[in-house]
Amino acid sequence: MHDVVVVGGGPVGLFTALLLRQAGLDAVVLERRTERSSHSRAIGIHPPALRALAAGGIADELRSRGVLIRDGVARSAGQHVGTVSFSCLPGEEKYVLAVPQAVTEEILERRLQDEFPGTLRRGVTVLTTRDDGTHVRIVTRDQGGDAALEAKLVVAADGARSSLRDDVGIRASARRYPDCYVMGDFEDSTGDGDDAVLYLETGGIVESFPLPGGIRRWVVRVGCPVEGPTAESLTLLIRERTGVAVDPETNSMLSAFEVQSRLAERLVSGRTVLVGDAAHEVSPIGGQGMNLGWLDAVGLVPIIAASLRDGHDVAQRLRRYEKERRAQAAVARRKAHLNMALGRPLPGQLLRSRNALLGALIRNRAVHGRVARAFTMQ
Repeated sequence: MHDVVVVGGGPVGLFTALLLRQAGLDAVVLERRTERSSHSRAIGIHPPALRALAAGGIADELRSRGVLIRDGVARSAGQHVGTVSFSCLPGEEKYVLAVPQAVTEEILERRLQDEFPGTLRRGVTVLTTRDDGTHVRIVTRDQGGDAALEAKLVVAADGARSSLRDDVGIRASARRYPDCYVMGDFEDSTGDGDDAVLYLETGGIVESFPLPGGIRRWVVRVGCPVEGPTAESLTLLIRERTGVAVDPETNSMLSAFEVQSRLAERLVSGRTVLVGDAAHEVSPIGGQGMNLGWLDAVGLVPIIAASLRDGHDVAQRLRRYEKERRAQAAVARRKAHLNMALGRPLPGQLLRSRNALLGALIRNRAVHGRVARAFTMQ
Protein backbone atom coordinates (compact mmCIF):
# COMPACT_ATOMS: atom_id res chain seq x y z
CA MET A 1 0.00 0.00 0.00
CA HIS A 2 1.28 3.47 -0.92
CA ASP A 3 1.02 6.44 1.36
CA VAL A 4 -0.28 8.67 -1.46
CA VAL A 5 -1.28 8.17 -5.07
CA VAL A 6 -1.21 11.39 -7.11
CA VAL A 7 -3.40 11.23 -10.20
CA GLY A 8 -2.17 13.52 -12.97
CA GLY A 9 1.41 14.11 -14.08
CA GLY A 10 1.20 17.75 -15.12
CA PRO A 11 3.22 20.49 -13.41
CA VAL A 12 1.04 20.47 -10.27
CA GLY A 13 0.93 16.69 -9.89
CA LEU A 14 4.68 16.35 -10.45
CA PHE A 15 5.49 19.07 -7.92
CA THR A 16 3.09 17.59 -5.36
CA ALA A 17 4.74 14.18 -5.72
CA LEU A 18 8.22 15.69 -5.44
CA LEU A 19 7.30 17.40 -2.16
CA LEU A 20 5.68 14.23 -0.84
CA ARG A 21 8.77 12.14 -1.62
CA GLN A 22 11.07 14.77 -0.15
CA ALA A 23 8.92 14.60 3.01
CA GLY A 24 9.75 10.89 3.27
CA LEU A 25 6.43 9.50 2.06
CA ASP A 26 5.81 6.65 -0.37
CA ALA A 27 4.07 8.35 -3.30
CA VAL A 28 3.48 7.52 -6.96
CA VAL A 29 2.13 9.60 -9.84
CA LEU A 30 -0.25 8.04 -12.37
CA GLU A 31 -0.35 9.83 -15.73
CA ARG A 32 -2.44 8.63 -18.67
CA ARG A 33 -0.23 10.30 -21.29
CA THR A 34 2.62 8.11 -22.46
CA GLU A 35 4.82 11.12 -23.29
CA ARG A 36 5.22 14.62 -21.96
CA SER A 37 3.39 17.21 -24.06
CA SER A 38 5.52 19.66 -26.04
CA HIS A 39 2.65 22.16 -26.12
CA SER A 40 3.30 25.11 -23.81
CA ARG A 41 0.28 27.02 -22.56
CA ALA A 42 1.27 28.28 -19.11
CA ILE A 43 4.43 30.38 -19.08
CA GLY A 44 4.34 32.79 -16.14
CA ILE A 45 5.72 31.87 -12.72
CA HIS A 46 4.87 34.49 -10.08
CA PRO A 47 7.05 35.30 -7.05
CA PRO A 48 4.99 33.36 -4.43
CA ALA A 49 5.08 30.23 -6.61
CA LEU A 50 8.78 30.68 -7.35
CA ARG A 51 9.47 30.74 -3.61
CA ALA A 52 7.42 27.56 -3.28
CA LEU A 53 9.38 25.90 -6.09
CA ALA A 54 12.60 26.85 -4.32
CA ALA A 55 11.49 24.56 -1.47
CA GLY A 56 11.48 21.72 -3.99
CA GLY A 57 14.96 22.61 -5.21
CA ILE A 58 14.09 23.54 -8.79
CA ALA A 59 13.79 27.34 -8.75
CA ASP A 60 17.41 27.96 -9.77
CA GLU A 61 17.21 25.76 -12.86
CA LEU A 62 13.91 27.36 -13.85
CA ARG A 63 15.48 30.81 -13.58
CA SER A 64 18.40 29.68 -15.73
CA ARG A 65 15.99 28.45 -18.43
CA GLY A 66 13.61 31.40 -18.37
CA VAL A 67 13.25 35.14 -18.93
CA LEU A 68 12.91 37.55 -16.01
CA ILE A 69 10.13 40.02 -16.82
CA ARG A 70 10.75 43.12 -14.71
CA ASP A 71 8.35 45.54 -16.41
CA GLY A 72 4.90 45.41 -17.95
CA VAL A 73 4.23 48.07 -20.57
CA ALA A 74 0.78 49.23 -21.71
CA ARG A 75 0.32 50.80 -25.15
CA SER A 76 -2.66 51.94 -27.18
CA ALA A 77 -2.91 53.30 -30.73
CA GLY A 78 0.86 53.51 -30.89
CA GLN A 79 1.09 55.58 -27.69
CA HIS A 80 2.58 54.70 -24.31
CA VAL A 81 -0.11 54.38 -21.62
CA GLY A 82 2.06 53.39 -18.65
CA THR A 83 4.69 51.02 -17.31
CA VAL A 84 4.24 48.80 -14.26
CA SER A 85 7.64 48.10 -12.74
CA PHE A 86 8.04 45.05 -10.52
CA SER A 87 11.09 46.60 -8.83
CA CYS A 88 8.76 47.74 -6.02
CA LEU A 89 7.74 44.19 -5.11
CA PRO A 90 8.61 42.81 -1.66
CA GLY A 91 11.24 40.08 -1.39
CA GLU A 92 14.01 39.10 -3.77
CA GLU A 93 11.82 38.02 -6.69
CA LYS A 94 11.09 41.39 -8.29
CA TYR A 95 9.97 39.88 -11.58
CA VAL A 96 7.71 37.34 -13.23
CA LEU A 97 9.63 34.37 -14.62
CA ALA A 98 8.59 33.33 -18.13
CA VAL A 99 9.29 29.65 -18.85
CA PRO A 100 7.44 27.47 -21.37
CA GLN A 101 5.31 24.89 -19.59
CA ALA A 102 7.04 22.09 -21.49
CA VAL A 103 10.37 23.16 -19.99
CA THR A 104 8.86 23.41 -16.50
CA GLU A 105 7.44 19.88 -16.77
CA GLU A 106 10.75 18.56 -18.12
CA ILE A 107 12.64 19.99 -15.13
CA LEU A 108 10.10 18.66 -12.62
CA GLU A 109 9.99 15.21 -14.19
CA ARG A 110 13.77 14.95 -14.38
CA ARG A 111 14.20 16.04 -10.75
CA LEU A 112 11.60 13.50 -9.64
CA GLN A 113 13.24 10.74 -11.66
CA ASP A 114 16.77 11.61 -10.46
CA GLU A 115 15.83 11.77 -6.77
CA PHE A 116 13.06 9.16 -6.66
CA PRO A 117 13.20 6.80 -9.67
CA GLY A 118 9.95 5.09 -10.62
CA THR A 119 7.67 7.61 -8.93
CA LEU A 120 6.08 8.68 -12.23
CA ARG A 121 4.14 5.96 -14.06
CA ARG A 122 3.08 6.95 -17.56
CA GLY A 123 0.39 5.36 -19.70
CA VAL A 124 -1.81 4.59 -16.68
CA THR A 125 -5.47 5.60 -16.68
CA VAL A 126 -7.47 5.65 -13.45
CA LEU A 127 -10.86 4.00 -14.04
CA THR A 128 -12.48 4.21 -10.60
CA THR A 129 -11.67 4.76 -6.94
CA ARG A 130 -13.34 3.39 -3.82
CA ASP A 131 -12.82 4.92 -0.38
CA ASP A 132 -12.99 2.14 2.22
CA GLY A 133 -12.58 4.50 5.18
CA THR A 134 -9.04 3.43 6.05
CA HIS A 135 -7.64 3.47 2.51
CA VAL A 136 -8.57 4.09 -1.14
CA ARG A 137 -8.65 1.36 -3.76
CA ILE A 138 -7.71 2.66 -7.23
CA VAL A 139 -8.53 0.61 -10.34
CA THR A 140 -6.23 1.41 -13.26
CA ARG A 141 -5.71 0.41 -16.87
CA ASP A 142 -2.51 0.37 -18.91
CA GLN A 143 -1.16 -1.65 -21.85
CA GLY A 144 -0.90 -4.69 -19.59
CA GLY A 145 -4.59 -4.58 -18.69
CA ASP A 146 -6.47 -3.64 -15.52
CA ALA A 147 -4.90 -3.56 -12.09
CA ALA A 148 -5.56 -2.17 -8.62
CA LEU A 149 -3.55 -0.04 -6.22
CA GLU A 150 -4.22 0.90 -2.63
CA ALA A 151 -3.26 4.14 -0.95
CA LYS A 152 -3.90 5.85 2.35
CA LEU A 153 -4.69 9.08 0.48
CA VAL A 154 -5.34 10.16 -3.12
CA VAL A 155 -4.44 13.58 -4.50
CA ALA A 156 -6.45 14.50 -7.60
CA ALA A 157 -4.29 16.65 -9.89
CA ASP A 158 -6.04 15.53 -13.06
CA GLY A 159 -7.10 18.89 -14.40
CA ALA A 160 -10.19 20.99 -14.92
CA ARG A 161 -12.26 18.07 -16.19
CA SER A 162 -11.17 15.88 -13.31
CA SER A 163 -12.69 12.40 -13.43
CA LEU A 164 -11.65 11.84 -9.80
CA ARG A 165 -13.58 14.91 -8.69
CA ASP A 166 -16.66 13.46 -10.36
CA ASP A 167 -15.91 10.01 -8.93
CA VAL A 168 -16.07 11.25 -5.35
CA GLY A 169 -19.16 13.37 -6.00
CA ILE A 170 -17.72 16.88 -5.68
CA ARG A 171 -19.59 19.45 -7.76
CA ALA A 172 -17.72 22.10 -9.74
CA SER A 173 -20.04 23.93 -12.10
CA ALA A 174 -18.40 25.73 -15.02
CA ARG A 175 -18.88 29.44 -15.61
CA ARG A 176 -18.37 30.45 -19.23
CA TYR A 177 -17.18 33.87 -20.37
CA PRO A 178 -17.76 35.65 -23.71
CA ASP A 179 -14.01 35.69 -24.30
CA CYS A 180 -11.91 33.65 -26.71
CA TYR A 181 -8.22 33.98 -27.48
CA VAL A 182 -5.74 32.89 -30.09
CA MET A 183 -2.09 32.63 -29.09
CA GLY A 184 1.12 31.78 -30.87
CA ASP A 185 4.89 31.84 -30.44
CA PHE A 186 7.05 33.62 -33.03
CA GLU A 187 10.57 34.93 -33.40
CA ASP A 188 10.82 38.24 -31.55
CA SER A 189 11.51 41.19 -33.83
CA THR A 190 9.88 43.84 -31.64
CA GLY A 191 12.88 45.26 -29.80
CA ASP A 192 10.90 45.06 -26.54
CA GLY A 193 13.54 42.88 -24.92
CA ASP A 194 12.39 41.32 -21.63
CA ASP A 195 9.32 43.55 -21.24
CA ALA A 196 5.78 42.21 -21.33
CA VAL A 197 3.57 44.46 -23.47
CA LEU A 198 -0.21 44.91 -23.38
CA TYR A 199 -1.81 46.62 -26.38
CA LEU A 200 -5.15 48.08 -25.30
CA GLU A 201 -6.96 48.49 -28.60
CA THR A 202 -10.52 49.14 -29.78
CA GLY A 203 -10.72 45.65 -31.32
CA GLY A 204 -9.61 44.00 -28.09
CA ILE A 205 -6.41 43.38 -26.20
CA VAL A 206 -3.20 41.99 -27.66
CA GLU A 207 -0.64 40.64 -25.18
CA SER A 208 3.03 40.03 -25.88
CA PHE A 209 5.45 38.14 -23.63
CA PRO A 210 9.15 37.33 -24.04
CA LEU A 211 10.25 33.70 -23.96
CA PRO A 212 13.72 32.12 -23.97
CA GLY A 213 15.59 31.73 -27.24
CA GLY A 214 14.45 35.00 -28.83
CA ILE A 215 10.79 33.93 -28.96
CA ARG A 216 7.77 36.08 -28.15
CA ARG A 217 4.29 34.83 -27.31
CA TRP A 218 1.33 36.76 -28.69
CA VAL A 219 -2.18 36.42 -27.24
CA VAL A 220 -5.09 38.10 -29.06
CA ARG A 221 -8.63 38.47 -27.82
CA VAL A 222 -11.10 37.45 -30.55
CA GLY A 223 -14.80 36.69 -30.88
CA CYS A 224 -16.27 33.31 -29.96
CA PRO A 225 -16.21 30.68 -31.23
CA VAL A 226 -12.69 30.51 -32.64
CA GLU A 227 -12.60 28.95 -36.08
CA GLY A 228 -9.43 27.35 -37.39
CA PRO A 229 -6.73 29.88 -36.47
CA THR A 230 -3.57 29.92 -38.56
CA ALA A 231 -0.21 31.61 -38.10
CA GLU A 232 -1.10 33.90 -41.00
CA SER A 233 -4.48 34.93 -39.56
CA LEU A 234 -2.97 35.54 -36.12
CA THR A 235 -0.12 37.72 -37.43
CA LEU A 236 -2.63 39.67 -39.55
CA LEU A 237 -4.69 40.38 -36.42
CA ILE A 238 -1.56 41.48 -34.56
CA ARG A 239 -0.59 43.87 -37.34
CA GLU A 240 -4.11 45.29 -37.74
CA ARG A 241 -4.44 46.08 -34.03
CA THR A 242 -0.90 47.03 -33.04
CA GLY A 243 0.99 47.88 -36.23
CA VAL A 244 3.63 45.27 -35.29
CA ALA A 245 4.81 43.01 -38.11
CA VAL A 246 5.30 39.39 -37.03
CA ASP A 247 6.65 36.79 -39.45
CA PRO A 248 4.17 33.88 -39.68
CA GLU A 249 6.93 31.62 -41.05
CA THR A 250 8.61 31.67 -37.62
CA ASN A 251 5.59 30.25 -35.78
CA SER A 252 6.46 27.43 -33.37
CA MET A 253 3.20 27.08 -31.38
CA LEU A 254 -0.39 27.96 -32.16
CA SER A 255 -3.46 27.52 -29.96
CA ALA A 256 -6.97 28.85 -29.42
CA PHE A 257 -9.13 28.64 -26.33
CA GLU A 258 -12.42 29.72 -24.82
CA VAL A 259 -12.49 30.90 -21.23
CA GLN A 260 -14.34 29.31 -18.37
CA SER A 261 -13.83 28.94 -14.65
CA ARG A 262 -14.76 26.42 -11.97
CA LEU A 263 -14.47 26.33 -8.21
CA ALA A 264 -15.10 22.98 -6.54
CA GLU A 265 -17.63 23.13 -3.70
CA ARG A 266 -15.21 21.09 -1.58
CA LEU A 267 -11.53 20.26 -1.93
CA VAL A 268 -11.60 17.28 0.43
CA SER A 269 -13.82 14.19 0.27
CA GLY A 270 -12.90 11.39 2.64
CA ARG A 271 -9.39 10.35 1.67
CA THR A 272 -9.28 12.27 -1.63
CA VAL A 273 -7.97 15.85 -1.90
CA LEU A 274 -8.19 18.09 -4.97
CA VAL A 275 -5.35 20.35 -6.11
CA GLY A 276 -4.71 22.57 -9.12
CA ASP A 277 -7.30 22.86 -11.87
CA ALA A 278 -9.24 19.94 -10.43
CA ALA A 279 -9.95 22.20 -7.45
CA HIS A 280 -10.16 25.57 -9.19
CA GLU A 281 -10.00 26.44 -12.87
CA VAL A 282 -9.38 30.12 -13.59
CA SER A 283 -8.93 32.00 -16.83
CA PRO A 284 -5.44 31.61 -18.34
CA ILE A 285 -5.42 35.39 -18.78
CA GLY A 286 -3.18 36.59 -15.96
CA GLY A 287 -1.32 33.28 -15.68
CA GLN A 288 -2.55 32.29 -12.21
CA GLY A 289 -3.77 28.71 -12.61
CA MET A 290 -0.53 26.73 -12.49
CA ASN A 291 0.79 28.98 -9.73
CA LEU A 292 -2.32 28.40 -7.62
CA GLY A 293 -1.82 24.65 -7.96
CA TRP A 294 1.77 24.80 -6.74
CA LEU A 295 0.67 26.84 -3.74
CA ASP A 296 -1.99 24.20 -3.05
CA ALA A 297 0.78 21.59 -2.91
CA VAL A 298 2.92 23.63 -0.54
CA GLY A 299 -0.02 24.01 1.83
CA LEU A 300 -1.21 20.41 1.57
CA VAL A 301 1.95 18.29 1.76
CA PRO A 302 2.90 19.23 5.37
CA ILE A 303 -0.62 18.31 6.45
CA ILE A 304 -0.40 14.93 4.74
CA ALA A 305 3.05 14.32 6.20
CA ALA A 306 1.85 15.20 9.70
CA SER A 307 -0.99 12.72 9.34
CA LEU A 308 0.72 9.77 7.66
CA ARG A 309 4.24 10.01 9.01
CA ASP A 310 3.70 11.52 12.43
CA GLY A 311 0.19 10.24 13.20
CA HIS A 312 -1.28 13.68 13.92
CA ASP A 313 -5.01 14.31 13.70
CA VAL A 314 -5.20 16.79 10.83
CA ALA A 315 -8.95 17.12 10.25
CA GLN A 316 -8.97 20.71 11.49
CA ARG A 317 -5.91 21.61 9.41
CA LEU A 318 -7.53 20.10 6.30
CA ARG A 319 -10.65 22.18 6.87
CA ARG A 320 -8.49 25.28 7.19
CA TYR A 321 -6.55 24.29 4.07
CA GLU A 322 -9.79 23.89 2.12
CA LYS A 323 -11.13 27.23 3.31
CA GLU A 324 -7.89 29.12 2.56
CA ARG A 325 -7.31 27.59 -0.87
CA ARG A 326 -10.91 28.15 -1.99
CA ALA A 327 -10.63 31.76 -0.82
CA GLN A 328 -7.40 32.26 -2.77
CA ALA A 329 -8.98 30.71 -5.85
CA ALA A 330 -11.96 33.06 -5.51
CA VAL A 331 -9.57 36.04 -5.43
CA ALA A 332 -7.79 34.71 -8.53
CA ARG A 333 -11.14 34.37 -10.33
CA ARG A 334 -11.99 37.99 -9.57
CA LYS A 335 -8.60 39.16 -10.85
CA ALA A 336 -9.01 37.09 -14.00
CA HIS A 337 -12.48 38.56 -14.49
CA LEU A 338 -11.03 42.08 -14.29
CA ASN A 339 -8.17 41.17 -16.62
CA MET A 340 -10.63 39.91 -19.22
CA ALA A 341 -12.84 42.97 -18.85
CA LEU A 342 -9.76 45.13 -19.47
CA GLY A 343 -9.16 43.28 -22.73
CA ARG A 344 -12.60 43.50 -24.30
CA PRO A 345 -13.33 45.76 -27.30
CA LEU A 346 -14.36 49.35 -26.55
CA PRO A 347 -15.41 52.31 -28.70
CA GLY A 348 -12.55 54.72 -29.38
CA GLN A 349 -13.54 57.59 -27.08
CA LEU A 350 -14.43 55.32 -24.19
CA LEU A 351 -11.15 53.42 -24.65
CA ARG A 352 -9.12 56.64 -24.65
CA SER A 353 -10.82 57.85 -21.48
CA ARG A 354 -10.24 54.54 -19.72
CA ASN A 355 -6.61 54.40 -20.83
CA ALA A 356 -6.02 57.93 -19.55
CA LEU A 357 -7.37 56.85 -16.17
CA LEU A 358 -5.19 53.71 -16.19
CA GLY A 359 -2.13 55.76 -17.04
CA ALA A 360 -2.83 58.18 -14.18
CA LEU A 361 -3.28 55.30 -11.74
CA ILE A 362 -0.04 53.63 -12.84
CA ARG A 363 1.88 56.91 -12.39
CA ASN A 364 0.50 57.31 -8.88
CA ARG A 365 3.26 55.95 -6.63
CA ALA A 366 0.90 54.60 -3.97
CA VAL A 367 -1.30 52.83 -6.49
CA HIS A 368 1.63 51.60 -8.61
CA GLY A 369 2.84 49.19 -5.94
CA ARG A 370 -0.63 47.76 -5.46
CA VAL A 371 -0.99 47.19 -9.19
CA ALA A 372 2.40 45.46 -9.34
CA ARG A 373 1.47 43.18 -6.43
CA ALA A 374 -1.92 42.38 -7.95
CA PHE A 375 -0.33 41.33 -11.26
CA THR A 376 2.10 39.03 -9.41
CA MET A 377 -0.36 37.31 -7.03
CA GLN A 378 0.83 39.12 -3.92
